[in-house]
Amino acid sequence: MSIWWSLHLRREAASVPLARRLLVGAMETVGVDPDISYDLSLALSEACANAVEHGGDSSTGYLVTAFIDGDTCRIEVTDSGPGFPEQPRSHERRSRLPQPPRPLAPAEDEHGRGLFLIESLTDHVRVRNRPGRQGAVVTFDKILKWREDAALLRAS
Repeated sequence: MSIWWSLHLRREAASVPLARRLLVGAMETVGVDPDISYDLSLALSEACANAVEHGGDSSTGYLVTAFIDGDTCRIEVTDSGPGFPEQPRSHERRSRLPQPPRPLAPAEDEHGRGLFLIESLTDHVRVRNRPGRQGAVVTFDKILKWREDAALLRAS
């Protein structure tokens, strides 16, 4: 089975639960295990919240695309903000050294943990800047597990 959907959302807090509910509904419909669905919906909420907070001026929106292909779900959140800080080019000596871990935000902070949560809830995360444009792209994948009653949906 292969399905996908894409949403263009306004950069406002009310858009985050909308994206999350759509993802959860799609996963329920096709029979994804509720624990996997919860992890992905929480990761999506974090990525959307980052796009709302950092994704450009208030007139711009952001894009959420979700793909379920076989036993994998891939979600991509794209915004129009300043993007991520540039990394050293591959030919520079520093880039061959292991990168230090990103500092964790202090426990009392309400911000700064989104990407850490996404990394802990999913199987693969990629963050990059939009090629040739301003903005960030956060992509994450998770291997799906299925409810026992979803056997017919998996086979289709």
